Amino acid sequence: MRFQRYMTGVAMAALLTGTAVAQTPPQAPAAAGTLNPAAEQAPSAVAQRPQFQLADGVLVTVNDSVITGFDLRQRMLLLIAMTQVQPTAENIPAIQQEAMSALIDERLQSQELREYKDLVVTDEEVGEEITSMAQEVGTTPEAYLSFLEQGGIRAQTLREQLRTRIGWQQLVGGRFQSRARASKGAVDAALRQVSEAASKKQYLLGEIYIEAARVGGQQAAVNGANQLVQQMVSQGAPFQAVAQQFSTAPSAARGGDAGWVVEGTLQPVLQTAMDQLDVGQLSRPIPVEGGVYILYMRDKRDGSAANMVQLKQVMIELPETASEADVAAASQRLEGLRPQLTCDSMLARATSEQGLLGSDLGEADVQNLAPQFQQVARSAEVGSVSSPVRTPLGLHLVGVCGRRAGGATAPDVRQVENGLLRQNLATLERRYMRDLLADALVEYKQ
Repeated sequence: MRFQRYMTGVAMAALLTGTAVAQTPPQAPAAAGTLNPAAEQAPSAVAQRPQFQLADGVLVTVNDSVITGFDLRQRMLLLIAMTQVQPTAENIPAIQQEAMSALIDERLQSQELREYKDLVVTDEEVGEEITSMAQEVGTTPEAYLSFLEQGGIRAQTLREQLRTRIGWQQLVGGRFQSRARASKGAVDAALRQVSEAASKKQYLLGEIYIEAARVGGQQAAVNGANQLVQQMVSQGAPFQAVAQQFSTAPSAARGGDAGWVVEGTLQPVLQTAMDQLDVGQLSRPIPVEGGVYILYMRDKRDGSAANMVQLKQVMIELPETASEADVAAASQRLEGLRPQLTCDSMLARATSEQGLLGSDLGEADVQNLAPQFQQVARSAEVGSVSSPVRTPLGLHLVGVCGRRAGGATAPDVRQVENGLLRQNLATLERRYMRDLLADALVEYKQ
């Protein structure tokens, strides 16, 4: 999984220590301002680099590895460069906390990679990653590294981070790929959910989630989120870069892209915020249990009115004038037959028994079906066969053999499978890291 890449001209500001965190009360979930989409590609103007001080020496030991003041300073500078967040006395503690957490995770990942002797990340792979980063911002690898060095960041710092990250993603993918693949049942369930949500309002969201436990508590999460919102709205820091570096949501690897979210599927406080945001607006921090969200409304849509369903039927012809006894007899026959039917066997069974008619009704928009069929088409599980349905033509057993959202925006099976695979891999990776951290000996020296 590649890094989100951004060239930045921001100043590498003072890395202060011991700055108090301001106790800012949470704000209501309403729009904080509108973001400039061009900021995702455009570098900030170069500003003068202030002086800074940061203690040297060992700050933390992670099992048999150490994190020094120099390591922390380098990671903070790199974090600032990647996100274009302008350092201030108020947000330096949050930047320092995030940099330290990232270093601890990286040390644990590096130690775990040692156990897999066959997994070797070559210099060529690291070089290719740097080349791609440089190309995406229209420069050469040499110019890109030179820019970082001018800001006080050693090229080796970036290379080490990339080497560990590439190796870790290869390890996670190789170890959990088979477990992360979604079953057919899970894919079918996801497709049903998409279909059922087709007519509901939908939101194309960017998200940043600040986990309270990771940053020193709920108030610290709120404070840090406020600082990030200010940087994105007022200073033009790119949302995607900030999300990748600061968010702990699974979407962080995709620059905070949460995709299309259906109305009513998120917590009420988040739904309220989504209803208030216009396209292009960033929310103020939204406190929830365990952390704080920042939402970016990329787009909205009312949803597709088309809800497509594939139907087959077995029927007994009965005129509207048929007697109650005839209707009851036909209903009893169909009810006895129903447990034996599937979408695959319906037509063959109908042609093998006298008095039965079978037909493939194909795919149709639910709204265009006969009223008697609409309830079955909307609510029955895919693969099920309904109880007898009475129409002016007779009694019908209706098989629901497929369902999907209509329209050009509806995802196909492959898209759903890939989405579930990413979600499952992210979940397994988080568990992996929690286990490593739980078993580790992490000691703070200062």
